[in-house]
Amino acid sequence: MDEPPLKFTVATITYNAGALLGRTIASVEEQDYPHVEHLIVDGNSQDETLALVHRYQERNSVATVRHEVACLSEPDRGLYDAMNKALDLGTGHFILFLNAGDRFHSADTLSRVAAQLAGGSPYPAVVYGDTDIVDAEGRFLRHRRLAPPERLTWRSLRHGMLVCHQAFFARTDLARLYPYDLTYRYSADFDWCVRILYAAERQHLAVHNARIVVADYLNEGMTTRHHKASLRERFRIMQHHYGLVVTLWQHAWFVVRQALKR
Repeated sequence: MDEPPLKFTVATITYNAGALLGRTIASVEEQDYPHVEHLIVDGNSQDETLALVHRYQERNSVATVRHEVACLSEPDRGLYDAMNKALDLGTGHFILFLNAGDRFHSADTLSRVAAQLAGGSPYPAVVYGDTDIVDAEGRFLRHRRLAPPERLTWRSLRHGMLVCHQAFFARTDLARLYPYDLTYRYSADFDWCVRILYAAERQHLAVHNARIVVADYLNEGMTTRHHKASLRERFRIMQHHYGLVVTLWQHAWFVVRQALKR
């Protein structure tokens, strides 16, 4: 029996995100790869978010390249609780979180990734790429300062979040076993990526570098807006995974690196 075609779940988490969601929807809608599930998990928005989603679903029903578009809207306990719902609901081979305001870098992003993985079953645990930073109008600002390494492992992230969450495709069956830790309010994605990569190593699963820009990342994400609290959480996460000595050493280097850049 032939294997089913490679399918991506693109999960978008929203709450009163009407001002930003259109750009994200458009970037998924224009993907030329057909086997896409766009899963929108909404926290019971009271603005125009759901109206945008409904219009999107109507357009998709008559589109030349039709994707699966699903929406769940109900109260949640925050961003990472909603992400855990997406892990449970996603039906794709891989899941990628592309939140309101973020977008795919180009219309062929998913088809390029799929072409690299063709005939490669079992699929790698993680596929990763690069990210560009854009402003609120979607205009390019700069390449992301932390570039993904040629070879990514869980140990790589002791140097910081080298791969942006929006450019980190996790195999859904594996990711579902490692839900986001809700004790972290701002950096559970960092902890999640470390745990997924650690599981990949323990299970001898491949991690694939796509070597393309996957996403355009909105400059003012939640972690940026809560920078100090996020840094404190990241220290705790690093200490848990890498130990106190390594964590202190790496943070000393972070300080030196910032001073050298001035």
